[in-house]
Amino acid sequence: MKKIKTLIVDDSAVVRQVLSGLLGGDPEIEVMATASDPIFAIEKMRVSWPDVIVLDVEMPRMDGISFLKKIMAERPTPVVICSTLTEKGAETTMQALAAGAVSIVTKPKIGLKRFLEDASSDIVGAVKAASHANVKRVTAAPPLKVAPKLNADAILPAAGGHAMARTTERIVAIGTSTGGTQALEVVLTALPRICPGIVIVQHMPEKFTEAFANRLNGICKLDVKEAANNDRVLPGRALIAPGGKHMVLRRSGAQYFVEVLDGPLVNRHRPSVDVLFRSVAKVAGKNALGIIMTGMGDDGAAGLLEMRQANARTIAQDEATCVVFGMPKEAIKLGAADKVVSLNDIPGEIVRS
Repeated sequence: MKKIKTLIVDDSAVVRQVLSGLLGGDPEIEVMATASDPIFAIEKMRVSWPDVIVLDVEMPRMDGISFLKKIMAERPTPVVICSTLTEKGAETTMQALAAGAVSIVTKPKIGLKRFLEDASSDIVGAVKAASHANVKRVTAAPPLKVAPKLNADAILPAAGGHAMARTTERIVAIGTSTGGTQALEVVLTALPRICPGIVIVQHMPEKFTEAFANRLNGICKLDVKEAANNDRVLPGRALIAPGGKHMVLRRSGAQYFVEVLDGPLVNRHRPSVDVLFRSVAKVAGKNALGIIMTGMGDDGAAGLLEMRQANARTIAQDEATCVVFGMPKEAIKLGAADKVVSLNDIPGEIVRS
């Protein structure tokens, strides 16, 4: 069996040593080389090109993001970011994901060796998942030219808030994982300001979802934010489940809102797509659209089936445009998807929901 050739690029000798031991101990992975910065890494890559690169962000001589952009421009290769959990690091990691990194493994500034050993299964899993990733360049769809369907609200508000209650009945629920940061950017930046309220689970560690939501909010027409408990789901707003918390949809009268809560991992994830999709099936039913996009594993497949059984419209992203065709594939196998569409067709489906 061909092993996954892995290059570790990190300025910490401890990280390089520990990661080499963890990854090299797996029978499916070969640590072909380590490098203390991107300049040394480039020299090693001239001799042999890796299948996967494990990359730090802040390093001497060349930072990780510049190196990542260089790789993706010259020879796209799966990259796993290994970064600290500082606020600055979180924003930097968002930039790395936008530049084409497949996934992230978070590391603390203290207790590093112990942490890496305790998280060995996650690190090995991230490298194996990355080795199957389709890292061809993702291009954004042009924004949809959809004229809003106006009514009397454009002139004066309706009495008693009934128009708003009617507007908020349409709900879009999206679940995604590996490759989802780029895919969500493609979808959300293509949406007009007038669109249904959106709730999203993107598998991502705690503290990174806020930076991710803030970045999207700065480039999208609609409002994007990390969800907080009791946030209203409104037209033109997208709520992203916070890392380390589950998110469920609730309803009070005609108004939808989200509840953010603790709980055990579901499908090894928190937030879990299945948890969100089940709640949407229960409280929104036929008024909802469920979308499962690129990601490793099967989280969300069963929940999407529950949405379809509740008469919601359901969509899976096609294999050609997925970074990893895991979650959509499992949903399709279950018969959970009404339609299978390309990434660039998803914004149009949302506008028509």
